Amino acid sequence: MKTKSVWRAAMLTTAIVMGIGLGARPGGAASSMASVASATPQIHYQVAKVDGVDIFYREAGAKSAPAVLLLHGFPTSSQMFRELIPRLADKYHVIAPDYPGFGYSAAPERSKFAYTFDNYASIVEKLTEQIGVKRYALYVMDYGAPVGFRLATKHPERVSAIVVQNGNAYVEGIEAFWDPVKAYWATGAAKEREQLRWLTSFKATQWQYTNGVKDPSLISPDAWTVDQARLDRPGNADLQLDMLYDYRTNLPLYPQWQAYFRARKPPMLIVWGKNDSIFVAAGAAPYKRDLPDAEIHLLDTGHFALETHGQEIAKLMRDFFARTISKTP
Repeated sequence: MKTKSVWRAAMLTTAIVMGIGLGARPGGAASSMASVASATPQIHYQVAKVDGVDIFYREAGAKSAPAVLLLHGFPTSSQMFRELIPRLADKYHVIAPDYPGFGYSAAPERSKFAYTFDNYASIVEKLTEQIGVKRYALYVMDYGAPVGFRLATKHPERVSAIVVQNGNAYVEGIEAFWDPVKAYWATGAAKEREQLRWLTSFKATQWQYTNGVKDPSLISPDAWTVDQARLDRPGNADLQLDMLYDYRTNLPLYPQWQAYFRARKPPMLIVWGKNDSIFVAAGAAPYKRDLPDAEIHLLDTGHFALETHGQEIAKLMRDFFARTISKTP
């Protein structure tokens, strides 16, 4: 009898937790769990053909909601936003594309496609037009900054706000890490190019995620493993070196971007991993010269701040967007 009583008590506890059987009623635990599940935004994984190139993008949220365009850096892709997207998509229409040669987008041969920041900006511009996104807030990180700032200066009327995360628009953000890259810019020669090939290695990719991070256990190894799998596609390393060489075209545009900041005064939120060795913290403060109302948050982490401070960044973004983004798309 005692055994039967223990068994029945265990079954009763399980039923209460799971909300099944033994007289479960609507509105119980199962109903609550279903409610939470239904509230989680669904992400769509899409491909659009832009200028003959298959461009992969992640999309979530109601298309009638204000749009947020997430632009990734090197050596990652839209997968860096895998946790940020559902944290925004209940209120915003979120779009995160992969550039050609990155993530799940196609990687045309270098002889058939110019791997330049101008071309990337053109691809992203045409993608937004193709999917009907007429106005958006920008999230720019690393390579995403020169892509996004090209879009903003070309179509300032389309940009409702800007979030900058370790993305440069001032010479103060270019320090020692860039010295061998500058040597490549100066010559364009094979010797200097080959000295940068290590940046496409597994060791370098993992370092970008872990350098400057106080608690590496917060970073999923899936992040650098997925990135590296795409970098290791045949021929991909060379197109990445093409992009590093083309990065030299961004610095002469800094004055133009800064003039845009002063003239158009886009609302700006800056969330910066202050321990980043690539885009150093000194690159954050100068935004205030041109946008005195810019909000700056220096976070105790490295290059990929979303990996360790994703919840905090999402909270800052939601508060910022609530105060700045128009209610119309």
